[in-house]
Amino acid sequence: PHESIVMEGGTVFHFVTDGFDAAYARAVETAGDLGVDIAGGASTVRQALEADVIDELTLDIAPVLLGSGERIFEGRETFGFEPVEVLHSPLATHIRYRRVG
Repeated sequence: PHESIVMEGGTVFHFVTDGFDAAYARAVETAGDLGVDIAGGASTVRQALEADVIDELTLDIAPVLLGSGERIFEGRETFGFEPVEVLHSPLATHIRYRRVG
């Protein structure tokens, strides 16, 4: 199941609630020849890595004190990406990775 919302200006958001694979398939169908951007937290990134659909990954890192957090690469022995750009500011670091090979 999914719901589409059209914002002022024409931007369309598609909300798919039956799992990552269904959401990604819908995104690819909707994008046509354009690329698909995936945004989300650690769980979303892990699912995208597991599905092997990421060519480029940007991590935005902002220090936050937490009791515990989600490990983005939990259960992975290799990463398969290399850093190609690092940007920083006083409050955050942004690292862009590309798939190796």
